[in-house]
Amino acid sequence: MRYGIQLPVQSQSTLYTEPWETAAGPEDLVEVARAAEVAGFAYVAACDHVAIPRRLAAAMSTVWYDPVATLAFLAAHTRTVGLLTHVAVVGLRHPLLTAKQYATLDRLSGGRLVLGVGAGHVREEFEALGADFGRRGALLDETIDALRAALGPEEFPEHHGKRYDFQDLGQRPRPVQPRVPLWVGGSSEPALRRAALKGDGWLPQGDPRERLAEKTGRIRALREKAGIDAPFSYGAIAEPLYVGRPAWDVGRRTLAGAPQALAESLRAYRAMGVGQLQVRLRSRSRTELIDQIAAFGAEVAPHLHEEE
Repeated sequence: MRYGIQLPVQSQSTLYTEPWETAAGPEDLVEVARAAEVAGFAYVAACDHVAIPRRLAAAMSTVWYDPVATLAFLAAHTRTVGLLTHVAVVGLRHPLLTAKQYATLDRLSGGRLVLGVGAGHVREEFEALGADFGRRGALLDETIDALRAALGPEEFPEHHGKRYDFQDLGQRPRPVQPRVPLWVGGSSEPALRRAALKGDGWLPQGDPRERLAEKTGRIRALREKAGIDAPFSYGAIAEPLYVGRPAWDVGRRTLAGAPQALAESLRAYRAMGVGQLQVRLRSRSRTELIDQIAAFGAEVAPHLHEEE
């Protein structure tokens, strides 16, 4: 089971931001990404919002670094760690623009992109950019199809749909990867169907583990019914974690304790068919987060593959 991490600092929703992140910046992002790479993390991830309406700003904040710029910046400071968008709201932009940005990122990073996509949820954001919020699901479905073409090997991709229609328009550089992995985010029934039939992987939206097996089973059934047997990555977001005995209040939902005990708990995800686990490590500073990343990689991760 592979493991990855959502980057701190670059998105600062009150749902998960630690107090130290509000004064942090690019140097902190670099050090965290490097630490994740050294610790064997499969990816670092960045979120996507263009503009936050005033009514949501108190909860979501307006701090949302652009994922393309952020991941390209970190690509220059790392060598092997994957670069995931979790998630890019690709319906906000024309697919040729999205393809240009992410094909370039894949080329510059040596083929490390994983494109996670989602439908989005902020109406004002769509309206300001001229995108159809009410039909964002159908828009995402077609955008995925268009991106499959535009991120494929052809210099002159072709797509003919209800919203987008293009051909004879060349784009280079092409991605390094022959098929850029495309993971679909969301836990609604339409999102599960979209992931099953159009994606290479699934990124759940905070589903508790007691409901996760039902969701992965639903995706598996949809793929079997459609006759799809290509490799597929089932994801999960773990509870907040703290490796060791914390000397501060990490919250009642946080899993804390000895590395082997944490690994035993996390192996339950593997039993549900999860192939990649996103971890969120509690911390009071960049130094503590880096220490937690190192401890997870060295002391927890080796036990994730042990038999029960």
